[in-house]
Amino acid sequence: MPDFLPDYQLHLSQDRRFRKIITGPLTDRVKRKNFALRLIQAIINQQLSNKVADIIYGRFLAIYNGKEPTVAQVAATPAMVLRSIGLSNAKVSYVHNVANFVITEKLTDGKLQKMDDEAVIACLTRIKGVGRWTVEMLMMFHLHRDDVFAMDDLIIQQMVAKLYKLDISNRKDFREKMKKISDKWSPYRTHACRYLWQWKDQ
Repeated sequence: MPDFLPDYQLHLSQDRRFRKIITGPLTDRVKRKNFALRLIQAIINQQLSNKVADIIYGRFLAIYNGKEPTVAQVAATPAMVLRSIGLSNAKVSYVHNVANFVITEKLTDGKLQKMDDEAVIACLTRIKGVGRWTVEMLMMFHLHRDDVFAMDDLIIQQMVAKLYKLDISNRKDFREKMKKISDKWSPYRTHACRYLWQWKDQ
């Protein structure tokens, strides 16, 4: 392969099976600040279609005149206001949890960037309503970490099973095989996940 290809593409192409789903370089990820708002958006989007999620998030921003709010503004927003845009009581609680945690812990984008992957996961999953998968998405798409593997993502599981012809009936055995396969993709497991999602969409 030509050496002008991205490092991640060259590395992942060494896996003969994985090479079949690589159609070229991936699109560049957009670096965005305000990680707390990205977490809040992820909570709002949970269990909603993309269309409905966009509508609800648009209403959320409208509370703050269409601008991205600070965590202090979110923390100060009454629960009834958040409920009025279509959020459940649980989601309202989780949104406030994120805002209050970030304020209390004095967390910033800069502080998160200095943490390694497991430290970011350990820190942010302390927030009730924020799970490991949500933090993994944040690391992949907003912190631009290159070596995150979303083991619990259903589509990733389906695509790995399909590509490597794995039996998923024994969950423990399947997860062990998935880990062994994904270890070969390191240090570019984020990009491997993106190729697998792309393959599903195709």
